Amino acid sequence: MGKNKTRVARKKKTWKEMSPSSKAGTIIVAIVQLSMLVAAQRDISKRPAALINGPKGAWRAASFINFVGPMGYFIFGRKRSAPRT
Repeated sequence: MGKNKTRVARKKKTWKEMSPSSKAGTIIVAIVQLSMLVAAQRDISKRPAALINGPKGAWRAASFINFVGPMGYFIFGRKRSAPRT
């Protein structure tokens, strides 16, 4: 007979319970996320609508989705300009 595998629910750690390295990692991830959000929002504001794939409002809203939104905008939202010769 096989063992009964049960999932043990883990309690989420509070900020005070986290190790210093976990706290630092969390802060770094938050800074990167916020930086990407700000960069995407600024680019959407400054870029003409003709150079954006789809509506600006949709990309603005999508950029608030953690990491996926800003990265999606920078990869798929901006139209590629022709290389200058």
